Amino acid sequence: MFEHLLSLTRDDLRTFFINHAPSLIGALLVLLIGSWLAARLANFVQRAMHRASMDPTLSGFLRNLLYGVLIAVLIVIALQTAGVPSAPLLAALGAGGLAIGLALQGSLSNLAWGVLLIVFRPFKVGDFISAGGVDGTVQGINLMHTQLIFADNREAFVPNAKIGADAIVNFSRRGTRRFELRVGISYDDDIGTAIAVVRRLFAADPRILKDPAPTVWTDSLGDSAVYLLLRGHAAVDDFWPAQTDLLRAVKENFQAEGIHMPYPHREVRVVMESAKTDK
Repeated sequence: MFEHLLSLTRDDLRTFFINHAPSLIGALLVLLIGSWLAARLANFVQRAMHRASMDPTLSGFLRNLLYGVLIAVLIVIALQTAGVPSAPLLAALGAGGLAIGLALQGSLSNLAWGVLLIVFRPFKVGDFISAGGVDGTVQGINLMHTQLIFADNREAFVPNAKIGADAIVNFSRRGTRRFELRVGISYDDDIGTAIAVVRRLFAADPRILKDPAPTVWTDSLGDSAVYLLLRGHAAVDDFWPAQTDLLRAVKENFQAEGIHMPYPHREVRVVMESAKTDK
């Protein structure tokens, strides 16, 4: 219908628009009313997802995706109403979508994994994880990447596809973490006394959980020391301070009890030889 517009005179154009005014007005009404209804429907679905406690990032993405699909459908319907053949248009849209999909293959993979990570929640913001070859605290989860903070306050933006393709180790998911310390005492010291000191320190620190109970036992007999293995559980927030304070308390209490903690010694002897005189 529109291929001859350029060759028409002014009177022909006036006649054309008069004859096709109903279809053009109908197409315009489809766009106006349809876009209004599409926005209301998309907002309604987003509110329903919020009430279902869905992640705001995912609900916002799904809302925009639904709105975009509805607008694309409205455009096709409006063009059909105006008299434009739909078959060539749908073919062009399909070819364009295929080209865009091939060009954005990596980005779409990150997007797909981002949706899966948000839906299945193998970790959340604040968890300490090992994923994608890096260890850090989760600062943010987006549709394209996950933001991690290292212990030295560096930031890493790891693509979601890399995280999803690797094993994810979540150190914070269960709320507690186990620490393990290895200390040595002299062969001349009493092992039972050393173990009693450690157990007393376990009981005195409220950050060390009583269930599961902390343990201490003889781990190995080294070249210069008998090694004790100390294991205990603490809440995620208390994990580092609990074990570092325990290690300091063990050292100080061992000294108070006369228990020695051997460490390597190096003895250097200097032999002075008198100069020999020539005969």
